[in-house]
Amino acid sequence: MSDIPTDDIILRTRGISMLFPGTVALDNVDYRVWRGKVNVIIGENGAGKSTLMKILAGVQQPSLGEMWLNGKQVHFANTRDAAAQGIGMVHQELNLFENLNVAENIFLGRERQKGLMPIQESEHEAHAATLLKRLDQPISPCELVGNLKVGQQQLIEIAKALAEDADILILDEPTSALSKTEVDILFRVIRELTRQGVSIIYISHRLEELMAIGDVITILRDGKFQAEARVEDIDVPWIVREMLGSDPVSNFLSPGRTFGAPVLEAEHITCVNAAGNSVVNDVSFKVHAGEIVGIYGLMGAGRTELFECMLGTQRNYLGKLWLDSKPVPQRLSTADRIRMGMSLVPEDRKRTGIFPGSSVASNLTIASLWRRLQRGLTISQKDEQAVVASTIGNLSIKVSSPEVEIQALSGGNQQKVVIGRSLLTDPKVLFLDEPTRGIDVGAKADVFRMMVELSKRGIAVVFSTSDLKEIMAVSDRILVMSGGKLTADIVRDRAEESALVTASAQGF
Repeated sequence: MSDIPTDDIILRTRGISMLFPGTVALDNVDYRVWRGKVNVIIGENGAGKSTLMKILAGVQQPSLGEMWLNGKQVHFANTRDAAAQGIGMVHQELNLFENLNVAENIFLGRERQKGLMPIQESEHEAHAATLLKRLDQPISPCELVGNLKVGQQQLIEIAKALAEDADILILDEPTSALSKTEVDILFRVIRELTRQGVSIIYISHRLEELMAIGDVITILRDGKFQAEARVEDIDVPWIVREMLGSDPVSNFLSPGRTFGAPVLEAEHITCVNAAGNSVVNDVSFKVHAGEIVGIYGLMGAGRTELFECMLGTQRNYLGKLWLDSKPVPQRLSTADRIRMGMSLVPEDRKRTGIFPGSSVASNLTIASLWRRLQRGLTISQKDEQAVVASTIGNLSIKVSSPEVEIQALSGGNQQKVVIGRSLLTDPKVLFLDEPTRGIDVGAKADVFRMMVELSKRGIAVVFSTSDLKEIMAVSDRILVMSGGKLTADIVRDRAEESALVTASAQGF
């Protein structure tokens, strides 16, 4: 770091600590942000990245330590205070109002108004249109946010931050739901911002992405500062060693794996959305007992919609479905499909995966009370406590007590709770929609090992991802979807990354 002058440091912390009941989230952290650079920060799930960023953005106040901005000591009482001094943040979890349109979301809380005159909606819409054009997104400022996909909503969050004209912009997992094209657009915007002197703090678990966009990297481990380096001086194995103390495992499947009879059979599944477009277009496939099937595709490929058809959360589909050779009627409810042996870990855990105000224990057992814990007309508290403790231990969920609200957990630990809830329903087929979204490399390895162990017990596992390395690491067979169509069905040993990429573009 010696070739980067220290007077180019725009923000620094000294001895920052954050204490929660039973947890030290940050422990005496010294952190530096360079002006006009992409400052990458990375660490395992629970390493303290998000907590540190929330302190910098005024969401939380530290228990101990100092912050210095442009050479002056500062203290942020809230997010407005931080924003007034030029710090904006795009959070990992979406924070939008679905019943408001795009322009209203972008300017919510900072509406443009003169005296007692009405809010200048036309001015909002014009400025929002400019921001969306800058992001190369053909989204109308008048479109309701609830009608947008997760990836599009992520771009609206970024547009909100750009509207603040921040000197320091914190991006927490900004590409977790974006397609490659959208990532390229975002990277182009980031580079333009840094050329203008804006400092970017960039959090992501996609290591190759960090190498492509980052200038400086800081690594946290267990709430402590671990390492700092220029990105051009290090490589991915160095990052992983600093984070975990070991090199990553790229193949989780042992040779000679065998499978049982078909557990899930789908024929000619077709789903048309409200706009009349086929989001799933004549898809047929089989999954065998003990087999891990990965579905690869970019945003808009139809993977999520296919899973929704399987679980019955999307009823407006055509085609036939069998589970253990038994027909699954189209009108069968989601609850009854779960009872038959299907379970889904959804892509958007904040919206459809968790009950944020409920405890970890309640979130784990809510779907399996009828199967595991009911004793006559009551629930066995003793059995529930035992099941919860076992699941927390087996999945290495970091929580001080099962009674802690799930919203207090980090994103990766929330995801583990959602997966644990699905496992407690004793599924024959487990669907996981982007199960590693927003999870660090260590937690990804935990999820992949869990998937393999479940397959050895005869459970059929179907997961979706847009990450080629993930699909190659843990899939016995790979299905590729593009534009709602199934464009490839390849045994993993014969799969090549170039062929998967080509197949993922055929439907568009």
